[in-house]
Amino acid sequence: MRHKETTQENIIATLVKFCVPLILSGILQQLYNWVDAFIVGNVAGEEALAAIGATGTVSGLFLLAVNGFTLGLAVLFAQSYGSGRLEEIRNTLSSFSMILGAVFLALAGIGILCAYPLLRLLNTTPDTIVMAEDYLQIILAGVPVMAVYNVYAAALRGAGNSRAPFFSILCSSVVNVILDVILVAFCQMGVKGAAIATVVSQAAMTGYIIYYSRKYEFLRIHPFRCPVDRAAVKAGIHLGLPPMVQSCVNAFGNLILQNFMNGFGTQTVAAITTAYRVDTIIFLPMINIGSGISTIVAQNYGAGKHRQIPRVVLAGTVMMTAVSLALTFLVIRAGGPLIAMFGVSAGVTEIGRNFFQRIASFYVVYGFCMSIRGYLEGIGDVVYSSLAGILALISRILFSYWFAASCGNMIIAYAEAASWGVMLMLYVGRVMRKRHVLAWQKR
Repeated sequence: MRHKETTQENIIATLVKFCVPLILSGILQQLYNWVDAFIVGNVAGEEALAAIGATGTVSGLFLLAVNGFTLGLAVLFAQSYGSGRLEEIRNTLSSFSMILGAVFLALAGIGILCAYPLLRLLNTTPDTIVMAEDYLQIILAGVPVMAVYNVYAAALRGAGNSRAPFFSILCSSVVNVILDVILVAFCQMGVKGAAIATVVSQAAMTGYIIYYSRKYEFLRIHPFRCPVDRAAVKAGIHLGLPPMVQSCVNAFGNLILQNFMNGFGTQTVAAITTAYRVDTIIFLPMINIGSGISTIVAQNYGAGKHRQIPRVVLAGTVMMTAVSLALTFLVIRAGGPLIAMFGVSAGVTEIGRNFFQRIASFYVVYGFCMSIRGYLEGIGDVVYSSLAGILALISRILFSYWFAASCGNMIIAYAEAASWGVMLMLYVGRVMRKRHVLAWQKR
């Protein structure tokens, strides 16, 4: 997508063209977890599946931090691209490829050493903790690679190219499936084999996107020759740090929620973590439409074309509403069979089906949140967007503990839905306040 397309009348067509590769990329990326869970669940059994699920919040602490920071970088890349400041893109890419790669290499090393204590702190069940430790230690070894990948993907998406990340993930998915079959099904390596397959496929994905990026003159860098650009680092930290902090807080909050969920027993853990694998893919269209809104808003904001922004947000919200309603219908009808396909017991399937019956009715609320968030982050209001996300997480934790006695394990669904309502109110309040301030300034 070239920048001139963001000024055309048919904004919905522009959003569709940009968002479809993003959605497909996200689906393929989540298939890492699906393939691991499917093969492990059917070959190694339900305990191995629960072991992989128990590691999600710990590995998520690292991956959410990477994704959070590069979310802010994507806004910076898009604003620089919209204003034609291509040298700034090169400097930002060079600086943060080195910085984030080194930082997350060190953090991953600490995580590998502390894997077992972290899992014990989370009240991981005794029958799964050893397998969970093996899986987690290998997965964390791939975090620095994912940090570099996310910086390059953010630069390409900020420049309007959402196809390259899709093709890199497609390449990675093929590698992952082949290695999963070889290492888990044939070599009987269990969770270790699944983890090795994931890390190797992540390395393939990163190598591909670096190679592809060299097609763009302003994305050609030599990390060991280019000095770190202070101005680029300052701008990147300004936009990247708030969503990273939010992501880290979310990850710590998820640790609390994981511990809370573990209290309901292995069946509930297997059911809800499997449901979240499905739910994560279900959310991708809404999340990526929000990302498309953010990118196109940021490009227009950087180009000074502010009158175009409301039209982008309106078109994106129309798309979001249609997609979220379709997903609601799909999940209510097919949630149970989707859980069952992972080879779990009838009891686990029933818990997962009940979870979907309750949470899917609120997908429209979540979709509205993503639309407004895309607008706020596109104009650079990442601090408030991150703060709203943190407050919503706090409300979710409080709802979980307050109403667990009356709702049982289904409080996991009710608390999450209620937190979306809190987030939506915070976002709408921010937009209304910005409109009020703008109207006052025009007097």
